[in-house]
Amino acid sequence: MAVDTIRDRYQAAGHDHLFTFWSTLEESERKSLSRQLENLDINRVNRIYKKAIASEKEAADPEPIEPLPVGACESVVNDPASEKRWRSEGLQAIARGEVGVLLMAGGQGTRLGSSAPKGCYDIGLPSHKSLFQYQAERIARLQVVAETEYNKPAGSVVVPWYVMTSGPTRRETEAFFTKNNFFGLSSKNVVFFEQGTLPCLTAEGKIMLESTSRVAVAPDGNGGLYAATRAPLSESNNSTVLSDLTDRGVLYVHAYCVDNCLVKVADPVFLGYCISKQADCAAKVVPKTSPSESVGVVARRGEKFSVVEYSEISKEQAELRNSKTGELAFNAANIANHFYTTSYLKSVESFEDDLAFHIARKKIPTIDLKTGEVVKPSKPNGMKLELFVFDVFPFTKRFAVLEVARNEEFSPLKNAPGTGADDPGTSRRDLLAQHKRFLERAGAQVKDGVEIELSPRVSYAGEGLEFVKGKTFTRSGYVENPEELDTLL
Repeated sequence: MAVDTIRDRYQAAGHDHLFTFWSTLEESERKSLSRQLENLDINRVNRIYKKAIASEKEAADPEPIEPLPVGACESVVNDPASEKRWRSEGLQAIARGEVGVLLMAGGQGTRLGSSAPKGCYDIGLPSHKSLFQYQAERIARLQVVAETEYNKPAGSVVVPWYVMTSGPTRRETEAFFTKNNFFGLSSKNVVFFEQGTLPCLTAEGKIMLESTSRVAVAPDGNGGLYAATRAPLSESNNSTVLSDLTDRGVLYVHAYCVDNCLVKVADPVFLGYCISKQADCAAKVVPKTSPSESVGVVARRGEKFSVVEYSEISKEQAELRNSKTGELAFNAANIANHFYTTSYLKSVESFEDDLAFHIARKKIPTIDLKTGEVVKPSKPNGMKLELFVFDVFPFTKRFAVLEVARNEEFSPLKNAPGTGADDPGTSRRDLLAQHKRFLERAGAQVKDGVEIELSPRVSYAGEGLEFVKGKTFTRSGYVENPEELDTLL
């Protein structure tokens, strides 16, 4: 596109200031800036800004929040019959090749003392496997389970894995997968794509410059995954996540965040539940640990499903209990673990303009338009705009919620080692405790102090361990295949 055309477009949209330093730029800088501006949908940016500002004003007088209505949330806890039924339905969909997995993995392990992508992190297990490897091996095991239970040829069941990275993490994430031979998965079934960005804006909605030849941008939040599924996979590949899902015949998608070591990737129970409910979109939740736990909950805002942040819930509401069950009324803790139909993901574009981005006011280094010098502010001078993955919930016609046991499915990795909560140590503890339960439920005994790590390739969720019945394990260790367990007796 000609520079004059780009400039006319930006002038009409009120952002001609981005060309302030054009006459002073080298030719390479001009090409870089014009390419960045050409790829930016400036009218969409203006719409997002106006909607965000209007929504922020409306938030000052929010709609009343209410707990989930009776029957809106079902539970697998203490309901083995339903769990078995849902598992069967979900596993059949997997066996038919109708299930894909979408991983949100754009973050870095900064809080963990690592600059690498968070999925590369080793939580200190005996195997020293990364989060990425654990999740890959769960997919591999699930494919085998589906083949075995539904008499499919070996290698015929595929659960494609769509890995959403970010600008800073994409190259390193792809290199990590390549170095580790995709952890045993076929590279053609692992699809990398990139979370989008949005320009940083002034309070008046003007795009900020990071340098005289570059717009300041920031990630558009984990809710950016919806737009990212429509974007070309790379500069050399015009396919999109949505087109790839369609080409493969995938009807259902499980989405989750990389930092949960207990995540059941492509969980057949969750999938089966959602399919049986004919849900378009669904959330997996866990019970809150206490009324004051700092976690968002799935609830109702007005007549619509929503995630209500803990800061929006009063002390009285947080402590409110169901008179029949004694459980907290606002009890459905959101764990960023979701189900979608592929058709629903395609439909998000139709109501995207109604989604309100959230404003985060930040200190953003920028260029003084009068002097051309870099300004490093001491207080917030601009805004970053983010969409959250759950912002689509209020627009969902058929929404479902499934409660699962926290100790079986949720142990997030958020904090630095030694913090004592949501850190590598608690992740390690929770995963090894789960493996102990797998063995004990299969009829084995595990002596006090013994830690046994089971490769996901041995068991996805405790299945396939019947042979340990009556055995007593006295030695700690890590096993990559079932036969190795006998060395720990």
